[in-house]
Amino acid sequence: MGLPSIHTIASAAGIHASELHPWGPHKAKVSLSLLERTRNSKRGHYVVCTGINPTPLGEGKSTTTIGLAQSLGASLGLRSFACVRQPSMGPTFGVKGGAAGGGYAQVLPMDEFNLHLTGDVHAVTAANNLVAAALDTRMFHEDSQKDEALFRRLCPEGGDGRRKFAPIMLRRLKKLGIAKTDPASLTAAERGAFARLDIDPATVTWNRVLDVCDRHLRGVRVGVGPKETVPDRADPGGPRLQHDRESGFDIAVASEVMAVLALTTGVRDMRERLGAMVVGYSRKGEAVTCDDL
Repeated sequence: MGLPSIHTIASAAGIHASELHPWGPHKAKVSLSLLERTRNSKRGHYVVCTGINPTPLGEGKSTTTIGLAQSLGASLGLRSFACVRQPSMGPTFGVKGGAAGGGYAQVLPMDEFNLHLTGDVHAVTAANNLVAAALDTRMFHEDSQKDEALFRRLCPEGGDGRRKFAPIMLRRLKKLGIAKTDPASLTAAERGAFARLDIDPATVTWNRVLDVCDRHLRGVRVGVGPKETVPDRADPGGPRLQHDRESGFDIAVASEVMAVLALTTGVRDMRERLGAMVVGYSRKGEAVTCDDL
């Protein structure tokens, strides 16, 4: 017997076709507009399954959660939903397998569920690693350029020969206590404060992520390429210094970007939360955020 279509399942759950964004015949995303439409509906009960010690083969929270939802629905005739986060792809190819449940208490289609379903975890990975790349690039350029050169690159001249601040740049100026909106009006000191984050490499808290259990990437050294060198500030005419530092990879679903995605209430809220994420600290001890980058 084949799996029922996602449209059949959604209809039985009271979800309108206009609120469904299908991803193939058996899966879909549900629009947040459903929350508004059902705002005044009678609330149900929420059961949390957590803190379970799994068996050697991994049956634990997921199997219990899905089995409980099946029991409530099939045995007791109650409308029930199993709410589980899409699993990390990390353990999929190990003995345990993915967090899709086990036996008859599993998510179907199991292979698509374990291998990132709708691409959301890939998007989280890309966003996290974009921050990491921007962070290391920013530190590299700050170590190899003067304030004025940094300012010109961050705020280039337009076709009319004038420089303009983007909205995100105005946020940084406000954080610095600079009440100006015209780049030409900034003093040399203000330009330096705006352009130079002066991140202390020893305080960087942001790792790259990968959603595979590759234990050999948990601790790595980045910036060891032959071109990743900067002038020695103490001896500008001497040999260039390697621009490297200790770093590592975390698993994607444990990233702060994933936490923001899980907790956000909407696009605007998500934008604020992502911008407020701290990536490290300046040499003055001030927090540096994604907005600053």
